[in-house]
Amino acid sequence: MHGWIILDKPLGLGSTQAVAAVKRNLRSAGFCKVKVGHGGTLDPLATGVLPIALGEATKLCGRMLDASKTYDFTICFGTETSGLDAEGEVVATSDVRPTLEQVQQALAQFTGPIEQIPPAYSAIKIDGKRAYDLARAGEVVEMKSRGVTVYQLTICHAELVSVSHVDRDESKTLKQVQGDALLGSITLTADVSKGTYIRSLARDIAYALGTVGHVSMLRRVRAGPFALNGAISLDKLNAFGQGAAQEDIILPIEAGLVDIPALDLSPEQARAIQQGRVLTGIAMKDGLHWARDADLRPIALVENIDGALKTVRGFNLTL
Repeated sequence: MHGWIILDKPLGLGSTQAVAAVKRNLRSAGFCKVKVGHGGTLDPLATGVLPIALGEATKLCGRMLDASKTYDFTICFGTETSGLDAEGEVVATSDVRPTLEQVQQALAQFTGPIEQIPPAYSAIKIDGKRAYDLARAGEVVEMKSRGVTVYQLTICHAELVSVSHVDRDESKTLKQVQGDALLGSITLTADVSKGTYIRSLARDIAYALGTVGHVSMLRRVRAGPFALNGAISLDKLNAFGQGAAQEDIILPIEAGLVDIPALDLSPEQARAIQQGRVLTGIAMKDGLHWARDADLRPIALVENIDGALKTVRGFNLTL
């Protein structure tokens, strides 16, 4: 059992709980000794794409953590919370509300390489302890600024402070929030590098607009090569544990490698790679590739540097 389960994680479920749910359903389906890991933590208050690796695919979890990700998120203006999300304690308020034009102008400064301070309620370790454990214990947590990249930041829809003068559905379209109309919230889509905290991004956007804010909705719509259209619900996962076919439940290991080129090897070359030897003389571009044998089985994640092909991670797959 090697491959991926891409879970559309529901609200309130932690990433560790999601992994436990996969393990439980695998056992129920008769797969009792499968190694399981996830490819990137998703907060309980967030929903969306959570890649869960099975067997040899767990060797790619580190690569998945380094992958770019895409999120839809809503900034609710006027209230900042301790966790920068919908459950935190209110720590600041403001009567200032921005217009759509002001938001559009502010977003430019948050696109490209930026510096951000992660939330105190985060999984970052400080002196060996998780920041959120320290924060929950009442300790003052000083988070260091870090460099991240926001590749793209776009507006999805906006909500007016008051919708009494327009139809409630129309109030969510951008056409209804032109001019001086004040926004109660804004929903954005962000394509970001690893290590980017959307809650911090939302906080800083609100600050740039002269107000405060928190994330009231967060949904991951892509993680590396995996998107929502390939994700399954928790109900579908549970159905698999109760005997439903694994078709469309478990993706092959190479599904996590589609964003890099495949390299077809001869039997002799495949044996050399499996033995950890360096190959030379193969005409190919520098960079990461995934090598496959004559049976089209992935055998290794490899990297070509100046004509020398080296194994990064080997896969031990059986037919």
